Amino acid sequence: MDVQFGSHTLRSHGVVVARKHMHDWLIFLFLVVMDIILNAIDPFYRFVGKDMMTDLKYPFKNNTVPVWAVPVYAVLVPVIIFLIVYYHRRDVYDLHHAILGLLYSVLVTGVLTDAIKIAVGRPRPNFFWRCFPDGIAVYDQFNNVVCHGDKHVVNEGHKSFPSGHTSWSFAGLGFLSLYISGKIKAFDRRGHVAKLCLVFLPLLFASLVGISRVDDYWHHWQDVFAGGLLGLVVATFCYLQFFPPPYHAEGWGPYAYFRFLRECESIQEGSPVNPHTAQTMLSEVVNEQHERNNNGFLGLQSVSDSNSLVNDVETARR
Repeated sequence: MDVQFGSHTLRSHGVVVARKHMHDWLIFLFLVVMDIILNAIDPFYRFVGKDMMTDLKYPFKNNTVPVWAVPVYAVLVPVIIFLIVYYHRRDVYDLHHAILGLLYSVLVTGVLTDAIKIAVGRPRPNFFWRCFPDGIAVYDQFNNVVCHGDKHVVNEGHKSFPSGHTSWSFAGLGFLSLYISGKIKAFDRRGHVAKLCLVFLPLLFASLVGISRVDDYWHHWQDVFAGGLLGLVVATFCYLQFFPPPYHAEGWGPYAYFRFLRECESIQEGSPVNPHTAQTMLSEVVNEQHERNNNGFLGLQSVSDSNSLVNDVETARR
């Protein structure tokens, strides 16, 4: 079989890989619908007394980081980087799993964040001006606020905990940070500490977004801390579903690659394998040898090494 390096492209195997993960994409669509529904639900109207207004009278400012910008830097930018890696490796498994893992990371984080926001109903630091845009405070017999501001603005005023900007930022950019650390082998124990600059850069940007939420008086510092922790934890779980830990010797590639490689090695050793399975595996396995001694940036190797592996497999089959 003429199997060349970079043969597993979107054109040749994209549909096959997508079909294998069809249920994941269906659940993804379900989560999208769930998040839309959550955003349409009114939050819990927590009691806000007159004596509590001291910490809720901060100015009602515009967002330094607008809402539309969040999916741009948390989703679009990482996808562009995944495509750049794909351009060099031509590995559709790596591209598909990276995109699917990223989307699940931000969407699961979004669902959890919105659900907690609705259940907690914590007022934002600028709640006073949302509730009383004219500055005239009104309270009922129980000393609870009687808001006369725009309902949508007041509802958003009860969604302080946790910070959605921060959780999304750490979910998307946290996933990207893990992905980069695996691809550049940041933890290969060779002491190249400069690699950590690339690893920490996405996290630094996410942190600055979180700080802007406090500076804009849209969130308390606890909201930002909880949002960042939530996003980073979800990103880690989603990343480890498809890729080994970045510090692992095989952390530069997805699990799918190494699974196919082990099946290929079992054929080399003469293990009994179903002929149909062997044929399918030979047509799909990424034709690279182990990268433990590789000095490349993205786990690339020569076509000759790839063909050597295929020849060994063909010899074993005979």
